[in-house]
Amino acid sequence: MTTSGIEVWAPDGVGEVRAGDDLAALVLPLVELADGDVLVVTSKVVSKAEGRVVSGTTREEALAGETVRVVARRGPTTIVRTRHGLTMAAAGIDASNVEVGSVVLLPLDPDGSARRLRAAVRERTGRNVGVVVTDTAGRAWREGQTDIAVGAAGLLVAEDFGGRVDAHGNPLVVTAPAVADEIAGVAELASGKLGARPFAVVRGRADLVLAPGDDGPGARALVRPEGGDLFGYGAREAVVRAVLGDPADQAPFGSPVPAEELAAVLRLLPGVEVAATEDGVSVTGGPAEAVAALAFAHGWRVDGAGSAVEARLRPATT
Repeated sequence: MTTSGIEVWAPDGVGEVRAGDDLAALVLPLVELADGDVLVVTSKVVSKAEGRVVSGTTREEALAGETVRVVARRGPTTIVRTRHGLTMAAAGIDASNVEVGSVVLLPLDPDGSARRLRAAVRERTGRNVGVVVTDTAGRAWREGQTDIAVGAAGLLVAEDFGGRVDAHGNPLVVTAPAVADEIAGVAELASGKLGARPFAVVRGRADLVLAPGDDGPGARALVRPEGGDLFGYGAREAVVRAVLGDPADQAPFGSPVPAEELAAVLRLLPGVEVAATEDGVSVTGGPAEAVAALAFAHGWRVDGAGSAVEARLRPATT
């Protein structure tokens, strides 16, 4: 009989981490690592060791410097896209488990932090391990939060089952488990939120650990490129951006859709007649502002003065 399973443990004994601390020196006396293990560490202690604690400021005051663009706002909550490409509440800035009046920013380069820790473990123990740097994030349409991988080294961060078939012969088309995120989640179960256990070891998936010297693509590979996500803005924000039509806001809406798809949407407007042309779409009648907003949201633009009484639409990228 073939069995499989994993082991996860999080050691006690890690004190307060401060700027300049050697993370490998902190964890190695507490664990006995084996080749193929995955060492998991919270981004908070990585940030503390790398001097990413800011005193005399609040999360709100620090937010602008960590934000590439705002995705959505709901009351006191601001969801942003960070320089890492992550979409997170308050850019992952944390005011817990830190001195009052201070906040902890995410590491500047979580993948780089993971690579350095992996190299230090290899140098001091001879063991070949993967490393995952984690942070806590919410999920669209789901209550609660879970830990995800924001940095990784020496690890296959996603498995690809595309092109394979299941036991019934059905093709697997888009099955790609984000195993780095799954490792982050199971490690958090062992560490706990208030246990002062910022490190965990996951054993049993050595098949995911890459060869020495191969750090892999990092957790950045799990981030969809700007415009590749179906939900680049919150529902309200998407309406506002489309109505304003600022070209600087275009990227999150994605690439221009085919002319047939745009035409089908425009026909939903009352009193609109739509026809295909050699270089775009022709629109007659209908509210000009609505035509322009729908065109913008689908990656197109109104060519000319913008009157929908007689308007020509072309893809915004041409």
